[in-house]
Amino acid sequence: MQKHFIEIDGARMSYVDQGQGFPVLLGHSYLWSAEMWRPQVEALSQHLRVIVPELWGHGDSEAPPATTQSISDLARQHLMLLDALDIDRCHLVGLSVGGMWGAELAAEHPQRIDRLVLMDTYLGAEPQATRLKYFALLDAASTAGSFSDALLDIIVPIFFHAGGQTVPEVREQFRLDLKACSAETIRQSLYPLGQVIFGRPDRLARLAELAGQRTIVICGDQDIPRPPEESGEMSRIIGCLAAQVPNAGHICSLENPQVVNDFLLNWLPRKG
Repeated sequence: MQKHFIEIDGARMSYVDQGQGFPVLLGHSYLWSAEMWRPQVEALSQHLRVIVPELWGHGDSEAPPATTQSISDLARQHLMLLDALDIDRCHLVGLSVGGMWGAELAAEHPQRIDRLVLMDTYLGAEPQATRLKYFALLDAASTAGSFSDALLDIIVPIFFHAGGQTVPEVREQFRLDLKACSAETIRQSLYPLGQVIFGRPDRLARLAELAGQRTIVICGDQDIPRPPEESGEMSRIIGCLAAQVPNAGHICSLENPQVVNDFLLNWLPRKG
């Protein structure tokens, strides 16, 4: 996937722009990159223009600019990307933090989003127990300037089916990528962004502003950090459909890509 670059809020953001037709914006998970969406880019770009921005400090994007203080700031920055690319209206598929800023963008600017797919995400505040756990993991990585094997033994399984048998090569590559993170990336990008993501306020009320008939909430049936109960709660507030991806955890786009691809190809119109 070829990367393009653009300046947003004074920092360089990288993004993939592949295919032609009606645009669809894919937002990836914290600690991942555009690679998380590779199977979907390959499938969707046969029919749609697929744009995958990389989160600050992830992939080839620079560290977050000082203006990145909240999920709302991330939504504003991605709206700036759409403006820069002269995209008036698009579909938006956001997984994890991609769904957090994606829902904010759709609620704030409904005229810009045609179909919204919220995947393995939650607009409520992070539950206290997991928030404290994640902050402790971030503190440990920031202090050490690296992800130790002990930390990776905790972090990596969070993103996958608890059974541990799915996509072993993807799990191993994810572990290697985190292990290769520099102290600078951890301290200047992953740590501050983690504080924003896991310290977010409760925004569930905003979901009621979304168009129920044009929104769907999806999650892996074995998602650990964002369990199906949360998706069900959000779908009830929105008044939209909810669905589960079988045999998949948090990164269902890679654990069960065929089901995700088939769903997106069926549910996203080729025209706005």
